[in-house]
Amino acid sequence: MFGALSDENVKRVREQNKRKISVVIGNPPYNANQQNENDNNKNRAYPHIDGLIKRSFVRLSTAQKTKVYDMYARFFRWASDRLHDDGVIAFVTNRSFIDSRTFDGFRRYVAQEFAEVYVVDLGGDVRANSKISGSKHNVFGIQTGVAISFLVKRRGRKDCRIHYARRPEFDTAEDKLAWLDTTRAAEIHFERVVPDKRGNWINQDENDWDELIPVADKKTKAAKTRSQERAIFKIFSLGVSTNRDEWAYDVDEALSFSKIEFLIQRYDAEKARWQSSASRPDAVADFLDSSIKWTADLQQSLLRNDSFSPNVQRVFPSAYRPFVKRFVYFAPKIAHRMYQNGQFFPQRDSENQILTFSNFRRAPYGVHATNVLPNTDYFVPDVATGVGRYRYTSTGERLDNITDWAENKFRARYGAKAGVSKDTIFAYVYAALHDPVWREAYAINLRREFPRLPFHADFGQWADWGQRLLDLHIGYEAVEPWPLVRVDVPDAKARAAGLAPRPILKADREAGVLVLDSETRLEGVPPEAWDYRLGNRTALDWVLDQHKEKRPKDPTIRARFDTYRFADHKERVADLLARVTRVSVETVAIVAAMRALARAAAPR
Repeated sequence: MFGALSDENVKRVREQNKRKISVVIGNPPYNANQQNENDNNKNRAYPHIDGLIKRSFVRLSTAQKTKVYDMYARFFRWASDRLHDDGVIAFVTNRSFIDSRTFDGFRRYVAQEFAEVYVVDLGGDVRANSKISGSKHNVFGIQTGVAISFLVKRRGRKDCRIHYARRPEFDTAEDKLAWLDTTRAAEIHFERVVPDKRGNWINQDENDWDELIPVADKKTKAAKTRSQERAIFKIFSLGVSTNRDEWAYDVDEALSFSKIEFLIQRYDAEKARWQSSASRPDAVADFLDSSIKWTADLQQSLLRNDSFSPNVQRVFPSAYRPFVKRFVYFAPKIAHRMYQNGQFFPQRDSENQILTFSNFRRAPYGVHATNVLPNTDYFVPDVATGVGRYRYTSTGERLDNITDWAENKFRARYGAKAGVSKDTIFAYVYAALHDPVWREAYAINLRREFPRLPFHADFGQWADWGQRLLDLHIGYEAVEPWPLVRVDVPDAKARAAGLAPRPILKADREAGVLVLDSETRLEGVPPEAWDYRLGNRTALDWVLDQHKEKRPKDPTIRARFDTYRFADHKERVADLLARVTRVSVETVAIVAAMRALARAAAPR
């Protein structure tokens, strides 16, 4: 039992750890980050390995937010460090390293460190392709795509040869497993991959992307002087990520604050209980009462004996989803990841406009403007990045977030009479992000990089389109409602039972009907309204989906704070749908005008 503690065994382990390894085989875990600390399944910290990752994968990356601290990336980094000068890593892992933007630094590192790379891409990434099923098409029956990779080191070899094979996307798991069982490695037809300058292995583009003007980039964000800025916007940010939306968000402002008051009360009680205990810090997750939603930051706050005071002024209006506003408690530790949103909205009444765009990995491209704090899952399943018209200093001074460099570029391009200003540039950018020709021409680039935009011939026309879109999308609650026809047919059974009508909230597109509940429907939705999409849903679908009655997943929220009933919001939602119908129709008309515009030949 105590053999492992002997001096002899400790010496043996230390000597073993110094040795290089010729072959490392494994199937590492895939979880990048745990969503719920209460699950007790959080990735451990590995300071040495994470330091190596920071100095390699992260340093070589140009991505905004990297998740290369995923456990399987840590295993790749550990194995690479331990591998002999002549050796092989053979892993079955998540396939995201093959084409994910956040793994561009990983791919560059691999090309530098290894002589040969063989990748068998088994696909099965349900989040990237909604037409496949994890249980049917994934070899492990999971949602995450799977790949088999062999990374080969050869002493003295510096040029890396990358070989890639992909199984058909719609092969079933049974097909893929049978193929693996009967196919020798030497029989696999691998394509030779030559990485492009951005570190891409597959889906490489051939167009003039680099000649376009960048909307945002990491170098400009980090620039210390204006002369170093080379993008339209100075700073950008992911939307706020609470990691506890059921706790931090609510349609009711007072209830949003009440939930946080309760969370802080329970936190204080657990902090006092912890201080009187003799538990070790590494056992805190097992110690804590799971009646509230813990995150790593909140656990660390408890260990540091931090205190929180509920502040009603930190309840901010928030753009939760397109055309859906809620209230969020926006404060450090409670919001988990505020990112740079505090520079866009330092106070709840701070004036600003934010252009949000999706990362376009799992759903069609989404772009939307708001004047309140955006949520990071605005375009779920894709995340949202925002660029603000303004940014605020720590002292509350409001600054332009559009760079002088960009203003000079636009003025040099269009001349003094074009009406170029930072306001019109902001509008121009919003219009250009909606351009359907641009989206189609640069679809591959948009899946892995921040947008870059062309200089269109008529600056005034695009700025005008952009301003009209801003007015529609930010001011949607005040536009004239579309004249939908409301039809009410009493639900006799519900009324006899003393119940509210049964919520339905579904759309019948062919009939042009929005069904609110078992009594009420809205008719006369024009066909073009369904063409306005933001990510994987139409604008109308976002409104319908986000107003359904959904059973909260968190047991405490379900027991104490589940007060939302559609019947209480029915009239407001009916009005909102009529207004969003108007916005949809007019947006589609503007986008159609963009497509019809005569322009130079589309890029290759």
